[in-house]
Amino acid sequence: MTYTESDYENTFITLLESEGWQYLSGSNIPRSSSREVLYVDDMEQFLSKTNPDLTVSEILEVIDSVRLVGAESEFATLHKIHDMCVNGLQFIPQNGIPKNIALIDFDNPRNNIFRVVNQLTIEYTNNGQISNRRPDILLFVNGIPLCIVELKNPAEEHATIHDAWEQIYFRYWRDIPHLLHYCVLACISDGVKTRLGTVRTHYDHFYAWRRVNDGDKVSTGSFEETVNMIKGVFSPERLLEIIRDYVYFQDSQYDGDEVEIVCRYPQFFAARLLKHGIIEALNRRRNGKGGTYFGATGCGKTYTMAFLARQLALRAEIGSPTVVMIVDRDDLQKQGARLFTKST
Repeated sequence: MTYTESDYENTFITLLESEGWQYLSGSNIPRSSSREVLYVDDMEQFLSKTNPDLTVSEILEVIDSVRLVGAESEFATLHKIHDMCVNGLQFIPQNGIPKNIALIDFDNPRNNIFRVVNQLTIEYTNNGQISNRRPDILLFVNGIPLCIVELKNPAEEHATIHDAWEQIYFRYWRDIPHLLHYCVLACISDGVKTRLGTVRTHYDHFYAWRRVNDGDKVSTGSFEETVNMIKGVFSPERLLEIIRDYVYFQDSQYDGDEVEIVCRYPQFFAARLLKHGIIEALNRRRNGKGGTYFGATGCGKTYTMAFLARQLALRAEIGSPTVVMIVDRDDLQKQGARLFTKST
């Protein structure tokens, strides 16, 4: 019996279903054209439920705002869409009163629609000829494809996750950028290695997720990487947490480099624990001791502090905190100043 890539794809989808994702074949998604990358039915259902004061035509206007969003570059468009997903978009209904429309309900994950879709045919034009691409797996939240997953056959000796990365980083950006504008995250896997990054991440910075929860033993087994990724990143509530609080875009106002970074698992758990420790220290213990974090050289402590500072400012409900970062080396001071200045 020969093990094929489609077998692994089905296994991956089954694991996602066990975490609460609803499966739908790409061929069964109703679309106005094969260029459409949004699942409009889900968007309309979510927006109608969360905005009962809007008319059907107003809901369709909101959807068009998401579909037609653009900016001065492909990267700027990706950045803008991520901001819309996290912070909502401003919309003026017929009554003339501006309203912020949430595209995702982060506070109540069960209000969202989570779908795993495979083999969605996406059309594009190449030298005047109509062609198409079919990403292996897309993860939709309320009709928005927030994550792309590219798989390679574990039984194929010459098929590697590097090939999967090249598919996204080069060929998909060249051919179907209108899909990648919405894909905040990217995952590449061959069953042995399963790594997380973004659609702008270089291959060397894709990273395994070796723990599902803090305190778990760090896994080193092959297929464990796939299981940990699905349970530790792609369980619906965890994915929303990462999308909202653990994705970093560099502000083009201060630097033209197109940088989008998603946390690694040590940064995720460290920032999470520190935030809870600080909130406890301020609200309950009142002893000022929020916790201590030890990290090895090169582990990304500065990014961890950026993730933490943003959450303390936006999510902790502790007023308007002043965050002071004290370092013991000039290079760390310069590194931290650059990162925080360029952060959005």
